[in-house]
Amino acid sequence: MQTTPGHAFLSDCPTRLAIEVISSKWAVLVLFGLSKEPRRHGELADLIGGISRKVLTQTLRRLQEFGLVQRSVDGARQVEYSLTDLGKTLIDPIEVLTSWAQDHGEEILKFQAGTTDDGR
Repeated sequence: MQTTPGHAFLSDCPTRLAIEVISSKWAVLVLFGLSKEPRRHGELADLIGGISRKVLTQTLRRLQEFGLVQRSVDGARQVEYSLTDLGKTLIDPIEVLTSWAQDHGEEILKFQAGTTDDGR
């Protein structure tokens, strides 16, 4: 892994834009919510606790703008969202982050509360 500053630190770097897009508060959850199957707006809202329908719509639109999510309408005028091929490339990294969060979430909560395993 490169430890010296590189192109990602430049303001006009595509890497920086990509990180900005996926690091918004809800983007990773929306992408992960679409990882197994396409879903309708209401299904995603029910799946992702705490997200308002307005914010979900904004997040889906932003992910569409960057080619990570696609919106489709079937014959019955049902709108469904799914990952694009590009969006699917994010599932493995998201699963790694989710696994890390499951393994270390308690440590983060303890640190926030001001306690650690060594009694500090």
